[in-house]
Amino acid sequence: MAQRAVKISLNLPGRALAIVIALLLGGAGLALALQSGRPVLSSADWSAVRFSLTQAVLSALLSVALALPVARALARRRFAGRGLLIAAMGAPFLLPVLVAALGLLGVFGRNGLLNQGLAAFGLPGVQIYGLSGVLLGHVFLNMPLAVRMLLHGWQAIPQEQVRLAESLGLGPRALFRHLELPMLRQVVPGALLAVFLVCLSSFALVLILGGGPKATTLELAIYQAVRFDFDLPRAAALALVQFGLCALAVLLAGGQARMPLGGGLDRAQRLPQPGGWRRGADGLALVLAAAFLAAPLSVVVLRGLPGLFSLPGVVWQAALTSVLMALAAAVLCGLCLLALTPAAVAGRRGVELAAMAPMATSSLALGAGLFLILNPFVAPSSLSLPITVLVNVLMSLPFGLRLLMPAWAAAEAGQGRLADNLGMRGLARLRFALMPRLRRPFGMALGVAAALSMGDLGVITLFASDQSLTLPLQVWSLMGAYRSAQAEAAALLLVLLSFGLFALFDFWGRRNAAA
Repeated sequence: MAQRAVKISLNLPGRALAIVIALLLGGAGLALALQSGRPVLSSADWSAVRFSLTQAVLSALLSVALALPVARALARRRFAGRGLLIAAMGAPFLLPVLVAALGLLGVFGRNGLLNQGLAAFGLPGVQIYGLSGVLLGHVFLNMPLAVRMLLHGWQAIPQEQVRLAESLGLGPRALFRHLELPMLRQVVPGALLAVFLVCLSSFALVLILGGGPKATTLELAIYQAVRFDFDLPRAAALALVQFGLCALAVLLAGGQARMPLGGGLDRAQRLPQPGGWRRGADGLALVLAAAFLAAPLSVVVLRGLPGLFSLPGVVWQAALTSVLMALAAAVLCGLCLLALTPAAVAGRRGVELAAMAPMATSSLALGAGLFLILNPFVAPSSLSLPITVLVNVLMSLPFGLRLLMPAWAAAEAGQGRLADNLGMRGLARLRFALMPRLRRPFGMALGVAAALSMGDLGVITLFASDQSLTLPLQVWSLMGAYRSAQAEAAALLLVLLSFGLFALFDFWGRRNAAA
């Protein structure tokens, strides 16, 4: 009887919230379908579809291909600072895309460090705008994500299999063939699909580095149709195409079945460390990866620091607005996760699907649907900030749920029976029995939601007005006005606030968390 009461008290809010999320997503999709009517896309629109798919495919292939030697080197080498380098691989995921683009321009742009060096030797410069710039930006942002995914694959190879291979005298080639290659066949497709999905819904990076009509993605076409042409039927048709492509990618990702790599005793995993040219190749891969990730961010820091404390008041006001929005998104995301996770862990498949459903769309497509719903009744710009917070919460839920579900299941397995015997239900059960073991992943989930919201330049562009300026919008505006010094200083402020919010929530989660 007690167990039944616990399920009702903890699962009912999650089921109700799942229905709300489904209605929001379904309503946005229905509004797009009704507005689009019988869509007739122009040749330019189909060109945007082709470019979206082309750049996403190429970005995924390049990111994963470049991540392979880096992840392998991290898996089989031990050196001072290895843990710090692995942790730094997660930084680009939280880095605002605007800052990444500004840093890449500082290194590879027309007046960047690379072109200055080439000019000093009389060599022709490189061009960052267009497809090459989009690919460069996506590799910078997503190669570290692919490294982390591939590294988990290498770390999942049982140590017993590695020792058996060594006892049989298998060399590096045979070890790769019999142990590493089967793992890669399982992990690489998932990494490719994950990066493809992220790049397919890219907006801010293409907006800055696209360089013209030939480098227009669906996200950018939706933005132009709403903001400049106010062609709502065309925007709706484009958003439906974007939704269909994202949904197809999610279905493919979900269909990737993973076979176990073999049994083991969970001992500390350590791969053989071959010497000779392989040691040099691993070292070179790690040095190049670290330099590639550090250079753009270092440029932003060094160029932005002198003007950080002389920014105009409007930038600081926009920063305050963004911080408040990020805090609101983090708190709301946390409340949603506390409602959704117990129902998902209890086997409510519909709840889990509803929470993961935002992955099957993009923030701009969802924003376009909400724009169409609100437009007949109220000026969307008057609700720009609440709508942006809502969309950021929805887009953060899949990441948070994946972080929290394993910890919640483990906490219930370890403490659930004791809580039942003590008659703990509802909030008391959550506070005293579960939360001490949930704080670490819960704090990380809140930090991710805050950081992603802080750096978002997506749906806000559809609703933005002079009264709803955020810090990313200010950075973009300063870049457009060619006020590069102030743009770099504002970008540094954006980095500090994004990582500061993440660190704050992550510290709260780790402080006094149960082991």
